[in-house]
Amino acid sequence: MRVLVINSGSSSIKYQLLDPDTGAVAASGQVSRIGEPVAPGTPSVEHDSDGHTLEHHGAIKDHAAGLRVVFDLFARSGHDLTAEGLRAVGHRVVHGGEVFYAPTLITDAVVRSIDELSALAPLHNPANVVGIESARALLPGVPQVAVFDTAFFHGLPDAAKTYAIDAKVAAAHGIRRYGFHGTSHEYVSGRVADVLGRKPEELNQIVLHLGNGASASAIRAGRAVDTSMGLTPLEGLVMGTRSGDIDPGIIPHLMRTAGLGIDAIDDLLNRNSGIKGLSGVNDFRELQGLIDSGDTAARLAYDVYIHRLRHYIGAYLVELGRVDAITFTAGVGENSPQVRADALADLSGFGITVDPDRNTAKDRAARLISPRGAQIPVLVVPTNEELAIARAAAALVA
Repeated sequence: MRVLVINSGSSSIKYQLLDPDTGAVAASGQVSRIGEPVAPGTPSVEHDSDGHTLEHHGAIKDHAAGLRVVFDLFARSGHDLTAEGLRAVGHRVVHGGEVFYAPTLITDAVVRSIDELSALAPLHNPANVVGIESARALLPGVPQVAVFDTAFFHGLPDAAKTYAIDAKVAAAHGIRRYGFHGTSHEYVSGRVADVLGRKPEELNQIVLHLGNGASASAIRAGRAVDTSMGLTPLEGLVMGTRSGDIDPGIIPHLMRTAGLGIDAIDDLLNRNSGIKGLSGVNDFRELQGLIDSGDTAARLAYDVYIHRLRHYIGAYLVELGRVDAITFTAGVGENSPQVRADALADLSGFGITVDPDRNTAKDRAARLISPRGAQIPVLVVPTNEELAIARAAAALVA
């Protein structure tokens, strides 16, 4: 019996139908540009099943309409979800706050609580709620499970999760470091243990989830002890469109000197900063093309990105004391040998080196990219958040 995994974004839905036991994917796809106009000839839904691709052309009004199209494409490709005998539907939910820190069976009360947490994730939780409600309406008899991005970091040590602001203010407004991409960090760190033939509780790890959104984590004996993202997914590493760490004083400075309101600053830091803000593009392939053409702004954006990444690697080396593995994952981490090499350049004194041939090899599997016998293994491990969500959902309803 399969699990349907749904990841509802602000203007998109990603989904997979898969077997949680074997990891085999029966179908997958994406709904794009929800609530936006779609250019003629551009598909708004792309659905892959058994090696064949089906497309839907035309605007998608909202998430409910998008899921109805998805269900129709499933039926056309031989997977009628209403008759599939689904084990569960697993939903990625970005923010669980202090309320949710384990996979949770979805009820009306749970949906209300997730919606109430939208103040902490205004770009993500509202879309998650719409996806959940739409799926519950279309599959009323199937158990639905919420799996939270913040769950893996719920148990951060007090010193790591606490911001040095007025304690009463922080407590009243739920201000702490929550962390994100937790499903990925937990899955990847477990796979690292498999690759190394060790138990997770034997390892101290640094995991670098580098995609359009990016985060780093320090994991001691299988438990997260620090992470770069904080109250929101804005803190930490330089990202595609997000600034990552800045001096908080920049915000009142912009309000006073530029006359920017809080919404304009929020838009600036979340959607028009990071790689995009420095270079004009947020796709790493486009950035590399600009660098190759001699674009100095693109080169600076790349250098800032690498500088911040090395900053966190160094911090976690000190924090963990002993590091048994450093791992790259997600779109940039898995596909950019240059980023991996530059992030760990000149660290041989710490026992960290990257083998050039292993690093540039065309291999999609989990693998070592450090030299044989290296003091600290360096790995590339493809993330699979959908499989992790499917397994969590299946285990909960078993």
